[in-house]
Amino acid sequence: MPSPTLLVLAAGMGSRYGGLKQLDPVGPGGETILDYAVFDAIRAGFGRVVFVIRRDFAEAFNSQVVAKYAGHILVDTVFQALDALPPGVSLPAGREKPWGTGHAVWCARHAITTPFAVIGADDFFGRDAFLQLAAFLKSASSSGSSTAGATTGSAFAMVGYRLANTLSEHGAVARGVCTVGADSRLRTVVETTGIRREDVGPGRTFSGAEIVSMNCWAFTADFFPALDRQWREFAAARGHELKSEFYLPEAVSQQVATGGAIVEVRPTSAEWFGVTFREDKPRVQAALLDLATRGEYPMPLFPSTESML
Repeated sequence: MPSPTLLVLAAGMGSRYGGLKQLDPVGPGGETILDYAVFDAIRAGFGRVVFVIRRDFAEAFNSQVVAKYAGHILVDTVFQALDALPPGVSLPAGREKPWGTGHAVWCARHAITTPFAVIGADDFFGRDAFLQLAAFLKSASSSGSSTAGATTGSAFAMVGYRLANTLSEHGAVARGVCTVGADSRLRTVVETTGIRREDVGPGRTFSGAEIVSMNCWAFTADFFPALDRQWREFAAARGHELKSEFYLPEAVSQQVATGGAIVEVRPTSAEWFGVTFREDKPRVQAALLDLATRGEYPMPLFPSTESML
């Protein structure tokens, strides 16, 4: 039974944060947010990690991030590029914005053959989230089936977080707000932008108890053919636009709506930390130091780069 793969979407520009936050040290031993994701994935049983990055920072990413994982887990990188388009679709003049998280996953389709999880590179998801993902993926791998019950839809999973636990004190955020049925299955994901802390609470736009997608998913290889079809349709219809984005949550939601997928929502008790804005960094640093002090994580997570070369 193959170990699951972790797919990390690390091609984001981090424009609001003011730099490549994937390379920014936040842990007490100089760890990046990515280091915690990889560490938690390893101890949950993942056997390989694939990073989706951009070519323009590949050298820095490989030397500062990938090198430290040597001897701990198999690592590969793939590139997300603006000109990675279906046949017949041309890159519009002036397009600079990446095509979105759905496109990033699509770019990794040839690199993954095992059940896999997808996360973003910007967030601390917590150990329990990876245990949830690994348990689902190992079950899917051992069963040899991607169907659930008597349905014909492919069976996937999503780790769900409470909206109130995912907000920043320093500005608005975008969240995939979910509708979840009594059977714990995902019904819809609506990408909602401009959510501020003052929008959440009794009598406000959001209660705070809403389940949101933080792009923490578990898929089988069945996901790629449908995603390929969706990307081709999106590119044909909106590929001429300069700022359109092909979002992963919307692609999943569409597969659910058409009966092509069933997504089990797995609530997590894990602590979530985000560094959406540079002002978030001190709070994240304090939280990670606290976790290390309590023995949840060693200091440092990985041996020094020098000892691994």
